[in-house]
Amino acid sequence: MSDGYFNEKPGRALRSWALYQMLAGAGWGLVFTVAIAAFGLALWGVSLLLPEESKQAPSPYNSSIEIVQHVATV
Repeated sequence: MSDGYFNEKPGRALRSWALYQMLAGAGWGLVFTVAIAAFGLALWGVSLLLPEESKQAPSPYNSSIEIVQHVATV
């Protein structure tokens, strides 16, 4: 071990600790961002496997909204 390792000034130790905490937080942020991107790419890849007809079909949500509005007006 070096002789100056344990004789570090308090200010320098605090800066080193703060830098480590910031880099660790940036690393966790990167991991989180990559995980979200991987999930999005996986969904996109699955969507490429679907038949083309399923992508051109009308949304099932529109019919349920119309039914609810029709029932509400009666």
